[in-house]
Amino acid sequence: MASGSDKRQRGEIVAVRLTKDERATLDALASRSGMAVGAFLRPAAFGDAGPRAQRRPPVDHVALRQFLGQCGRIGNNLNQIARRLNADGSVIIPELVESCSAYNRILPGILRALAMGTIGEGSPDDH
Repeated sequence: MASGSDKRQRGEIVAVRLTKDERATLDALASRSGMAVGAFLRPAAFGDAGPRAQRRPPVDHVALRQFLGQCGRIGNNLNQIARRLNADGSVIIPELVESCSAYNRILPGILRALAMGTIGEGSPDDH
């Protein structure tokens, strides 16, 4: 039986040299269109992205960077709580509750930035 890669119909690779700025622009344009770079470029060359080209939801990189900073602060708080638990066994309930609440507040934003909806919902197209 043939493996998944043996079944691929697109086996040819075309290499194109780009500057870092050109590559960044290409990646941004493809991301905004919701397509992989190859699927984004095929219509320019052939007029069609192909039958298997799938749109990907665009990612909000600015929001993700902000959420990453918030995740770092939450992680730091949880680390301090764990360190105290390991040292003397005491729990700082208000800080633990706030860290868990902060996590629950930012999770929907992270999922929105990734265009994934929220936990328990279907695909982004279901909205």
